[in-house]
Amino acid sequence: MTDTVDEPARVTGEEARRIKREALGIADRRTDHGSTRGVPRSRAKEAGTQQRVYRYRFYPSPAQAEQLEKTFGACRWVYNEALTLRVGAWEQHRVSVGFAESCRALTGWRQASGTSWLREVSSTVLQQSLRHLDGAFTRFFKQSAKYPQRKTKRRSRNSATYVRTGFRWVEDPELPGTGRLTLAKQSEPLDVRWSRPLPEGADPVKLSVTRDRAGRHFVSVLVEERIQPLPAAFLPGGHEPRAVGIDLGLAALVALDDGTKIDHPRLMRKYGKELARLQRGLHRKKKGSANRDKARERIARLYALISDARKDMLDQLTTRLVRENQVLVVEDLAITNLLRPATGRGRRRKAGLIRSIKDAAWGGLLRQLRYKCAW
Repeated sequence: MTDTVDEPARVTGEEARRIKREALGIADRRTDHGSTRGVPRSRAKEAGTQQRVYRYRFYPSPAQAEQLEKTFGACRWVYNEALTLRVGAWEQHRVSVGFAESCRALTGWRQASGTSWLREVSSTVLQQSLRHLDGAFTRFFKQSAKYPQRKTKRRSRNSATYVRTGFRWVEDPELPGTGRLTLAKQSEPLDVRWSRPLPEGADPVKLSVTRDRAGRHFVSVLVEERIQPLPAAFLPGGHEPRAVGIDLGLAALVALDDGTKIDHPRLMRKYGKELARLQRGLHRKKKGSANRDKARERIARLYALISDARKDMLDQLTTRLVRENQVLVVEDLAITNLLRPATGRGRRRKAGLIRSIKDAAWGGLLRQLRYKCAW
């Protein structure tokens, strides 16, 4: 018979508020008895609309690029600092720290002399970084994701989220769906390449500004749109819906039940020699040198080319399948199990299979089919 040690109970009430105030530096919540405002709630989606994201590339000026660099770094720092605060509060004091307490801690960080540089970044953007951390903990407690990890400059995605109060949008009356988009803490609008217009009259709900490893800047605009369903697809000369069975594969990316086959693009094989050459050149460069950074950027640009070609191919394929058919039947594959690392005998062959599955992007294909069929 073994003895079990009970973990210390969670601290709540006045004692928890004292610990947060004295040990963690989190100010007490301010209460305004004369105010009738309640807790701010997220804006409800209008009935009959769908949230849709439009992604555009933009070219920042040197001043805008410098300000965005500060924004990405501040978002990463606030995320890591709030993660350390929440973990330390629980492990050392058995006190839970949520989103509201993290926001009050953020106010203290912005007012402190050592971290006053946070005031150069919009507070709404930093609060969204805290909201992302809170969502990561929520997914962990629901056992749908791993425990949140710290973000690093090299490996983490450079991104910042702007809510409606963090940007200014003025639609161009001559070109509906395009306009002037100005971010908080910036005086000039972004030079956006409007490859396709936004829905006419739709106001952006949220923006996500990102910079990929190749140094390209993108803005993803979230709007609420009334998506019109496609007309029903019937067999010729009847009212029976057109249906198609889809089989995913590697020799052919997609095989339909009528015998039609869509070739596998094999992009990694196509660009494999060039990628290997660039990686050998990176290995020969001195660590920390400017030439090593240039070599890393060349590899990132090649990966971006491969990714863009794959996304474009999948988008065209899934759009055609959804438009031409009323019912789509796809085999149920456990893709996560197929991508498990190979061990033991035959691991080289399994590793090659994993590379081919990733190059085919089965997960991306199924994801696009799901949301396009739902629309």
